[in-house]
Amino acid sequence: MRVAENVSPLELADYQKAVRLILRQPLITAVHPDAGALPLVRRWAEQLRTDLHEVLGYRLVTTSDTARLLRIQDELDSTQPAVTAGKSTKRVFDRRRYAYLVLTLAALGRSGTQIALSELADSVAADAGRIDGLGMDTARKADRDAFVDAVAWLEARGAVRTADGSAAAWANDPERAEALYDIDREVATAIYRPNRVLQHLGSVGELLGREGVGGIAQGREDRRRAASRRARRLVLEQPAVYYADADEDLRGQLRAPGLVEDLERLTGLTVERRAEGLALLDSARRFSDLGFPSGGTVAQAALLLGARIAERAARPGTERLPAATAAERRAEAAARLDAAMPDRGLRGALAELAGPVEPPDPAEPRDPAEFADGGGSFPEAAEAPAEAVYPFVTDVWLRRTVRKLAADYGMGLSDALVADPDRLARLAVALLAELRLVAPVDGGVLALPLLARYRGATAVVKTRPTTRPKTKPDPALPILFETPTPEDMTQ
Repeated sequence: MRVAENVSPLELADYQKAVRLILRQPLITAVHPDAGALPLVRRWAEQLRTDLHEVLGYRLVTTSDTARLLRIQDELDSTQPAVTAGKSTKRVFDRRRYAYLVLTLAALGRSGTQIALSELADSVAADAGRIDGLGMDTARKADRDAFVDAVAWLEARGAVRTADGSAAAWANDPERAEALYDIDREVATAIYRPNRVLQHLGSVGELLGREGVGGIAQGREDRRRAASRRARRLVLEQPAVYYADADEDLRGQLRAPGLVEDLERLTGLTVERRAEGLALLDSARRFSDLGFPSGGTVAQAALLLGARIAERAARPGTERLPAATAAERRAEAAARLDAAMPDRGLRGALAELAGPVEPPDPAEPRDPAEFADGGGSFPEAAEAPAEAVYPFVTDVWLRRTVRKLAADYGMGLSDALVADPDRLARLAVALLAELRLVAPVDGGVLALPLLARYRGATAVVKTRPTTRPKTKPDPALPILFETPTPEDMTQ
C-alpha cells in the first residue's frame, strides 16, 4: 500500500504538515499546541491513522476534543523532557515535578467537574506523603512552586482551565489567595495512555516496546513488518542512524529503498543515505525539536568545536576506538535507572506471579530475505559488519580548543560562558552528542561520521559600527557561519 494513497498531489503538502504536527506533538487538544492544530489533524484523521500504523506501527486515537498518538518507544530518550509553562524562562522538570504531575492527574481523575487549587494540593500532598522520599508540604514555597508547575503544564494542554483566581498568587501566599479550575476529563484521560500496565514491569528496559516479538509463533511476514517499522521509527526519531550501530535484524531494512520513499512521502522531508547510515534532514526546520546550526552561545560553540573535531579527525594517524552500540547504550541506561528505582514492592510481586517471559529461540533459522523490503534480499545484512572504529579526541584537547575558541570569538558569545570555558566545553559536547555527531567515551569523545558535514565551517564575528552610542553593556555580537556540505559522511 502506498503512503498517502488517498491524498491528491495538490493536498499532499497540507497532509504532510499534519503528519509532522502529530509526530511532533503526540497530544493535540483545542488549545495545544495552538487553536489550528486539532482541525488540521481531524481533517486527515483517517489517512493519518492508516499511514502511521502501516509505516511506523503507531496508533492514532481521536475524539471530539483530542488527538492522541500512541507511539512505540524503541530507545530510552532523555532529550525531550517536560518543561515549565512560563513564557520567559523554561525549566526542565525534576523528579519531584514529574511525581507531582502524575499524582495531580490521579487526583483529577477522582474529582468532579471543578476543583479548587488548595483542594487539589491537599489531595496530592496526601498521596505524596505515602511515598517514601517524596512528600509534599504546602507550607513550603519550593513544594508549592513544584506543584503549580505541574498544574500549569496540564493547563497548557487543556486538562484544566482557570475559572477564577490565580495559581501564582496561591503559590506566593496560600492563606490569602485561591484558584478554581474547570476539569476537562477527556483531555486528562488522553494525557496518560501507557502501552503497558506499569505495575507489571520488572525493569525500565521493559518500557521499550519491540513490536511483534513472538518468536516462531509470530511468523516470517509479521517479523519482517515489525523490523521494517522499527527501522523507519529509528530514522524518524534519531538525528542519525548508523548501520554499525543497529541491531542485526535492522540492517537490511535500513538499506531497503522503500524506507526512503515511505518516509519522504510521509513527512515531506529528505532522507540522506550515505555509506555509514541515514539521516532525515529538516533544513527548513519544520519538524525537528532541536535545530542545528542555530543561535545561542552553546549551539554556536558546538558548531565551532564540531568543525575543529572534524578537522582533527581527518588527520592521518589519529587514534581510532570503537563506540558502544545502541543495544549497549540502552542496557547501560536501563541498568542505571533500575538501580535508582525504589523497592520493587507490588511491582515485583506481580512480575513474579506473571512468570518469566520466554525470549525468541536464538536457534531459529533467519532468512536475510525476510528483512528485505518488498521481497528483495540484502545479503550484507546476514553478516555483522566488522567492528566500527571512530577518531578519538581527548578531553584535554577539547578543553584547550574551547578556550581558544572563546578567546577568538568571545565577542559573539555569552560573557558568563566565556568566563567558564570548561562548562562551555561540557555543554557544547553534550549538544553534539545529543545530535549523534560525537559519542562520549572515557577520556574524550569519538567523532561520528555525520560530523564530517561540518568540516571546514568558518565563522566571523560581525563588527559593530564605531559610531553607535554605548549607553549600556553591549550584548553578544552575532557570529556569521559558512558551513560547507560535503558529498558524503565519510571521514
